[in-house]
Amino acid sequence: MAEAALVVGLGNPGDRYVGTRHNVGFEVLDALVRRLSADPARPTRVDRLDCRALTGRLRIGDTPILVAKPQTYMNLSGESVKGLLVKHAIPRERMIVVSDDVALPVGRLRIRPSGSSGGQKGLQSVIDCLGADDFPRLRIGVAGDHFRPGEDLADYVLDRFSKSERTALAPVLGTACEAIETFVAEGIDAAMNRFNRPSEIVPAG
Repeated sequence: MAEAALVVGLGNPGDRYVGTRHNVGFEVLDALVRRLSADPARPTRVDRLDCRALTGRLRIGDTPILVAKPQTYMNLSGESVKGLLVKHAIPRERMIVVSDDVALPVGRLRIRPSGSSGGQKGLQSVIDCLGADDFPRLRIGVAGDHFRPGEDLADYVLDRFSKSERTALAPVLGTACEAIETFVAEGIDAAMNRFNRPSEIVPAG
């Protein structure tokens, strides 16, 4: 059996945050669950509370994966993530964290093997709790046409996508799922080579 993997979608719990830009990590996770469930009409439930995250179990090929949506609120996501890694003995390199990114336009994604948080509070919490930044992450662009650098990021990311942004986002959810499947089955290099734009491909070392 292949080594297990952990897929974490970052977001905030509760109905008030559904559909907001900051919760696009949750949306990608939901799309992945629907895609991988044996019966899409009855997708696998992500409802088991484990280390303060809602979790579920799926498979990509012969690889078991644990999917998780931390319920700690974004700024404390790392506490949940660290708990899951330790409890389930999953190495950092077998985890991928999905988050929003205001540095990328809506409709774009970027995969990295490591690096800074770029100001994303959930990623920063994961880095702080692990004491390391060498874990794969998949960042989904949320900067729409009306986003202005320097504006209040908290207000922007906690607002909902506009209709045009939602249209641009839709195909990216599917591409993000493909990228996660590639990461799990073939590794970070294959995922970056296949899904980053040529100018964004960086060596994994």
